[in-house]
Amino acid sequence: MIYFVASIAAIAGLLFGYDEGIIAGALEPLRAEFQIGPLAEGLMTATVPLGALLGAAGGGFLTRRWGRRRLLLGAALLFVIGALGCALAPSVLLLSLGRLILGIAIGVAALVAPLYISEMSPASQRGKLVSIYQLAITLGIFGAYLVGFAIGESWRGLFATAMVPGIMLFVGVLRLTDTPRWLVLAGRRTEAQEVIAHLGGMDESDPRVAGELGAIEQAARAEHSDATWRDLFGPLARPALIVGTGLFLLQQLSGINAVIYFAPTVFGEAGFDGTRAQLLATVGIGAVNVLMTLVAMALIDRIGRRKLLFIGFAGAALSLGLIAFATGTGMENGQWLTLTGLVLYIASFAIALGPLPWVMMSEIFPLSVRGLGMGAASLANWGFNFLVVLTFPILLSSLGLAGVFSIYALVCVAGLAFTARYVPETSGLTLEEIEAHLAAGKPFHTLALSLKVA
Repeated sequence: MIYFVASIAAIAGLLFGYDEGIIAGALEPLRAEFQIGPLAEGLMTATVPLGALLGAAGGGFLTRRWGRRRLLLGAALLFVIGALGCALAPSVLLLSLGRLILGIAIGVAALVAPLYISEMSPASQRGKLVSIYQLAITLGIFGAYLVGFAIGESWRGLFATAMVPGIMLFVGVLRLTDTPRWLVLAGRRTEAQEVIAHLGGMDESDPRVAGELGAIEQAARAEHSDATWRDLFGPLARPALIVGTGLFLLQQLSGINAVIYFAPTVFGEAGFDGTRAQLLATVGIGAVNVLMTLVAMALIDRIGRRKLLFIGFAGAALSLGLIAFATGTGMENGQWLTLTGLVLYIASFAIALGPLPWVMMSEIFPLSVRGLGMGAASLANWGFNFLVVLTFPILLSSLGLAGVFSIYALVCVAGLAFTARYVPETSGLTLEEIEAHLAAGKPFHTLALSLKVA
């Protein structure tokens, strides 16, 4: 049952990836039809992360009031409206407005879907199940690249296809309940008990159901309906806030969305001639993204979050450095070395830097500020996503591919130091155990070690 629940919620991730990736195939025909310059291209492309920034800002407040399920339904409707608006847009301005609506939907869904999955999952499987969301993002990106390669010049057709998964999400979420933790916070204890029993395949009288419900209620006693941003910056939640926002900052400044949104452009700069060749190489990158996300799902609860982050940041730094070297020296057949670097970069990102910020965002915040905390982490994600996507065409024209990717490589080196200093190991721990460690005031990065000693 839990896999069905996670899969339905993860359709939001599929839409996230599809609506991000579709612009890669649409940019060339859009440039031809509307004569778009670098700044206008950056602004039009960046309306998705800008909208997501707005969606995350509102979603952080609404998760407590409206619940997880109702917000997912609202996001599904926005996905359909935004896709239709883009497909029918007669100008760049109205196309950008449609992409802004898609961005709002992505921002809300990217906040709520991982939270929904996390709160419905057993501790032993939480990392893998939340990673289904990241897998869905990569599948969405890959699907968008495939559709872009197949449809070619029909940018309206590309945007129209995004309506289908939006409708699927709405219909699927209608069949779901809300999470036990939100139901407890809303005072609906009986419904929470029923959901716990159903998810675990147990009778409601089973002592395990009462035990899990009791643990949720104990954590919920600290909940204040008027929780504010001041509470989020207080001593209880501050360590989680640093980790949640810091990981997304580093994820975005590693340059991933410069590659996702502008993959054909990157391949063109690297020496791959012809739109079809660039799109085909882009499809290959999308396939690597999907395959390595599957590897991450197999490892995330087995070897832990911290080790995977070290592997991911180290691999990304080395591969980005390789790309900068290949493009900066102008060596013969350097495009193949650049392609190798891009494959290694996508693999490093997909195995760690892609899924782990979403997983950890959904599990590290105390219940009393979980919606606000995830909203703040999402704001960091989309704010820096917007910055990277907006500035990439401008930086590319002034610094070249080597200069831009050198900056991204240095960010990944900083990620290694950040992980060592701040990031805890949360694998296999319940959400209540993580909150109890924060309440004890111990250094957050000692979480797993402290519980072993205790």
